[in-house]
Amino acid sequence: MAKHSSEQERLQALLRQLRRDAKLRQVDLAERLGQPQSYVSKYESGERRLDFLEVRQVCRVLGLSLTEFARRFEEGLR
Repeated sequence: MAKHSSEQERLQALLRQLRRDAKLRQVDLAERLGQPQSYVSKYESGERRLDFLEVRQVCRVLGLSLTEFARRFEEGLR
């Protein structure tokens, strides 16, 4: 169970870092996603999990391909 928890934490950290790298506040990203700010806050904190299509949408808004996102996630687990 600990491994799953650390992978989830890494995912949250990556999503947060990508947003920051794009120089966006949570509210800015949420607006581009057509969601309330709490949507971004909840998935970054782990209170909510994103499904595949939601991850794809976040990546698109941030200008990142799913392939690049997956590569960065896997590298972060090493």
